[in-house]
Amino acid sequence: MDLNDLYFRHQLSMMRAQSARGGDSRNRHCADARGIAGEISLFQHQAGAAAANGWKANNCQGAHQ
Repeated sequence: MDLNDLYFRHQLSMMRAQSARGGDSRNRHCADARGIAGEISLFQHQAGAAAANGWKANNCQGAHQ
């Protein structure tokens, strides 16, 4: 697993959610970001990374949040 790729994909999903015009699109991109954030968190915890406890996984605001 490439951690840099996960961070990149997470950032893209967050930017797409922020620029989405419709709630459904925003929610879909936020869901993608949450899923990727979970992968990053799991990877960090399994690796014993110090950043695992300090990284805020996701503050994406979907249309219904």
